[in-house]
Amino acid sequence: MTDDLAKLRRWEDAGAHWQVLARHPGRLVIALQTCDTREEVDRLISAEADLLAYVGGRAASDTDVA
Repeated sequence: MTDDLAKLRRWEDAGAHWQVLARHPGRLVIALQTCDTREEVDRLISAEADLLAYVGGRAASDTDVA
């Protein structure tokens, strides 16, 4: 597991949310949001293949895996 995917998984495991802000060929921009108000507190920009595969076509952490 790469660093970016590990960071995203830790974020989810803590009960927080994420949302895809932009999709580019082979790269995602993801907002890391708080648990309660979904305020953006950090951004993750990644081209790591395992993170791209994990997120897949989802728009956010609370959307179903396609």
